[in-house]
Amino acid sequence: MRNKAPNSQSAKSRAKPQMQPANSMLNPGDEAARGTPGTGDDICPECGGEGRIDGSPCPNCGGGGIITRAIGGA
Repeated sequence: MRNKAPNSQSAKSRAKPQMQPANSMLNPGDEAARGTPGTGDDICPECGGEGRIDGSPCPNCGGGGIITRAIGGA
């Protein structure tokens, strides 16, 4: 039998990699996936944040009225 160091982690107690959120699909107006560091939400310029154009879901934001934009930078 092998000796284990007292502070070693077993395979069961190791942290599992985090899963991507199920809603991480990008819309055409998004510059990055939601939650990406260095990004933030902005009002969709195509529908003005309404989420609809002529009664149909906005194709730019997917009907949510919000897009994800890169912020900051040089």
